[in-house]
Amino acid sequence: MSEQHTPGPVPVDEQLARIRRGTEEILLEKELAERLAAGRPLRVKAGFDPTAPDLHLGHTVLINKMRQFQELGHEVFFLIGDFTGMIGDPTGKNVTRRPLSREEVLANAATYEHQIYKILDPERTTVVFNSQWMGEMSAADLIHLAAKYTVARMLERDDFNKRYRAGQPIAIHEFLYPLVQGYDSVALKADVELGGTDQKFNLLVGRELQKHYGQPPQVILTVPILEGLDGVQKMSKSLGNYVGINEPPEEMFGKLMSISDELMWRYFELLSLRPMSEIEALRRQVAEGRNPMEVKFELAEELVGRFHGHGAARRAKEAFIARFRRGAMPEQMPEVTLRADAQGLPLAQALKRAGLVPSTSEALRMLKQGAVRVDGERVTGRDVVLPPGARAVLQVGKRRFARVFVESA
Repeated sequence: MSEQHTPGPVPVDEQLARIRRGTEEILLEKELAERLAAGRPLRVKAGFDPTAPDLHLGHTVLINKMRQFQELGHEVFFLIGDFTGMIGDPTGKNVTRRPLSREEVLANAATYEHQIYKILDPERTTVVFNSQWMGEMSAADLIHLAAKYTVARMLERDDFNKRYRAGQPIAIHEFLYPLVQGYDSVALKADVELGGTDQKFNLLVGRELQKHYGQPPQVILTVPILEGLDGVQKMSKSLGNYVGINEPPEEMFGKLMSISDELMWRYFELLSLRPMSEIEALRRQVAEGRNPMEVKFELAEELVGRFHGHGAARRAKEAFIARFRRGAMPEQMPEVTLRADAQGLPLAQALKRAGLVPSTSEALRMLKQGAVRVDGERVTGRDVVLPPGARAVLQVGKRRFARVFVESA
């Protein structure tokens, strides 16, 4: 159930309470309160570099927050960094990131608008590309922009500082990334900029540049980085622990049902549009004895329904239950993370490493006997391989189960 926009002006205290949900930090909250109290719609910006064609649930933490601002009556600018994407965001990198070609950037960007409107209201969303102003900037203009920030301030950034101290190269163009992202806020006259916690330095650059250009500095709002299905590392397609919002409903549903009971509450807070009062009520029900799997069904249905429709979510749930019953899986089972190279992990080795059989030869024998199931489906081939990123319930015989996640070595 969505927290719908309340007709008429929403009191500042109520707006702040809703904005704080799932927020890591607000700099400065006092300034945000003052701007909300002024009564005009705020200009809220969030930028996305089109480094890959598909968005995943990790991206939607930020997009959900944008929707929240829309519901409170504010203007949302979804900025596609087609110019910055060609530079390559150095955030969190210990080596220079490969810049994308113009063709790669545009191909990826073309898919974004369709995907974001599964969450955002198209009538209240302005999609902009930062090439609109950066493409018009001359070399002299870029030098003028670069003069507004110092190398010393750039080296305060953690990833730059570590590379500098380690004697690792930092290319000049990497310093341009936070400058260009910051200038985007100047170009859009942003009141608020949203970003992940890893973007805090870049967001602060925007705030400083606005001061240089005579604008009121934007309020910075950071949101947490969503953990992937393994519950440890951030959700990432390259790590294989992601849920893509364009994935088929049954695949998305199954992935969400594979998360741990503890991670489920994190996903509820950051991904669900339910009021927190409802989520806390679900927590109490589980604490009082309700099966957490029933609650996880509600989460999976909500998220699959948002991106594929309620009918598809219901069918995905029915298909999951049918597989679950056919495999007679227990509600609780060991959860194991296994490492594999790019070729993946042979199923026989996975069974041994997960502790379901004492040896690979025993695993091959059980496969031959038809005593092995993967996600409830009987498997007999000895050449079956689990690819990096795979999540599956492995079963040997009637009583040995393990939920495994295969990560890249």
